[in-house]
Amino acid sequence: MMGVVKTVRRAALALGTLAAAAAIATPAAALETVSVRLKWVAQAQFAGVYVAKAKGFYEAEGLDVTINPGGPNLNAESLVASGSDSFAVGGGIESLMASRDKKLPIVGLGMMHQRTPYVFVTMNDSGIKTLKDFKGKKVTTFFTGAQHTLNAMLLKEGVNPADVTITAQAVSMTPFISKEVDVATVTLYNELNVLKARGITNVTVFAPDDYGISVPRDVLITSEKMIAEKPKAVQGFLNATLRGWKYAIQNQGEAVDIVMAAAPGLDKAHQTAMLAEAGRLTIADAGTTKGIAALDMDRLKGAHDLLLNAKVINAPVDFATAFAPQFWDAVPAADKKM
Repeated sequence: MMGVVKTVRRAALALGTLAAAAAIATPAAALETVSVRLKWVAQAQFAGVYVAKAKGFYEAEGLDVTINPGGPNLNAESLVASGSDSFAVGGGIESLMASRDKKLPIVGLGMMHQRTPYVFVTMNDSGIKTLKDFKGKKVTTFFTGAQHTLNAMLLKEGVNPADVTITAQAVSMTPFISKEVDVATVTLYNELNVLKARGITNVTVFAPDDYGISVPRDVLITSEKMIAEKPKAVQGFLNATLRGWKYAIQNQGEAVDIVMAAAPGLDKAHQTAMLAEAGRLTIADAGTTKGIAALDMDRLKGAHDLLLNAKVINAPVDFATAFAPQFWDAVPAADKKM
């Protein structure tokens, strides 16, 4: 009898050892490797993305995310369309519409800024009082979609954009401050704060919304291929990004520290002001009533029609293929509602 018991015990121990060995040999589920391209350099404008990575929100969704900064000579929409990046914080409704008009296979998942976050400024002593005065002047803007808004504004006022010298804007506001250019583009959360910090308040402002052009911005995009082949990764990215933004808005001091850890050379006071304004743009209007990155289709279609009338796009864009609202709809309310 004792021999039988010993044999059973030895068998059980052997099975336990095999099970343990199997557990050690079986790796944890591998994370899906993806990238997100920012439309500009690292700063608090993208705090939600950096927070989502630092707090492990992407990892919790099964994603290993690389954040790739942008810049004046990088086009986020083209990089996503080509497959160089999986996702991007792109320009806005105008850059998405222009890209779809060019048959680029990118798709909007959510809209971070519910209102137009930038304006065009000129010095009060420049002699520029109306948009008609832009003719023959040097204007710099962001070629991340803002150039399309500028064109639409000019055309609406009877100015041919070809009669304006429009070039890509530098990261620094120095060319504008030194009057090397006549008109510059400033975001409400970044460059406008730079001018104020330098004591420059004698500027004339041309806001798109004053001309009936409302341009929601910072659209979260992916490619048609990602949606077709990796819908789980798409959903996970959106879930984690909105969760990151909610956390960033609710914990702005910590969020600024996280951004500065990624880009230590940033000015903390400036980043703090930037995040505060970016947060206001994010939870404005539909951002409050529906949730972070809501797709306000009525506002988006209004912008689309203005772009079409201004010939920024050559033909109507099919919203059924330009957007994939099912992913935003599926984001848990706890991750997107403030």
